[in-house]
Amino acid sequence: MSGEAKRVDPGFACREAGEGMPAHVAIIMDGNGRWAAQRGLPRFEGHRRGVEAIRRAVRTAGVLGIRYLTVYSFSAENWRRPADEVSDLMGLLKRFVRHDLAELHANNIRVRIIGEREGLASDIRLLLDEAEQLTRSNTGLTLVIAFNYGGRQEIVSAMRALARQVKEGSLDPADIDMDTVGAALDTHGIPDPDLVIRTSGEQRVSNFLTWQTAYSEFVFLPCYWPDFDEAAFKSAIDEYCRRDRRFGGLSARAV
Repeated sequence: MSGEAKRVDPGFACREAGEGMPAHVAIIMDGNGRWAAQRGLPRFEGHRRGVEAIRRAVRTAGVLGIRYLTVYSFSAENWRRPADEVSDLMGLLKRFVRHDLAELHANNIRVRIIGEREGLASDIRLLLDEAEQLTRSNTGLTLVIAFNYGGRQEIVSAMRALARQVKEGSLDPADIDMDTVGAALDTHGIPDPDLVIRTSGEQRVSNFLTWQTAYSEFVFLPCYWPDFDEAAFKSAIDEYCRRDRRFGGLSARAV
């Protein structure tokens, strides 16, 4: 992530749209393995190049003034992959935190981790804790890393926490509303994503931010994640800015 970030013109749609830039962009980073297979390379090389794409996305988000960037780095279902690939992914996570954390901190970026930490190796848990603790007071872009994360699993955990409060007598079931549920999720304090981007051409959410994306806009890009660059990010933002977000009401543009 070193070097001065190149300024990106967000495009005509964002300049003309009334809502402007999204405050929170979430990305399903898909296609590392297929990118490598097309080039006759091992899957690990696809994942390694995917980390480089994360660095580009963080730089671009900062330049565009996006306040929150969430990346789906490792899902709860990814443990089903071959053991050697899982080991490679864990190694890449360690290297990313060790090599990039100081620069993220120097650039005033706050790191938040969402996902289940119970059962993770102790060295992984310590790295995740370190990233959050070191950057917790930073006021720039918030980089949310979804690691060992699943949207349904998150909701189940939240329901268990609320059920315990009801059982203990500290919460009346009649007082449970959407705000109560939202506060029990991993993403408490983080606004819901305005825009979700998925690369690789696949058009599904894959258990990502199931509760939070109820009113998000989705943009599906054909490029594989290692090829995701400033131009691809800009094209997704432009598409978002052309959308008419009504949240169940009437179009503001039609009034």
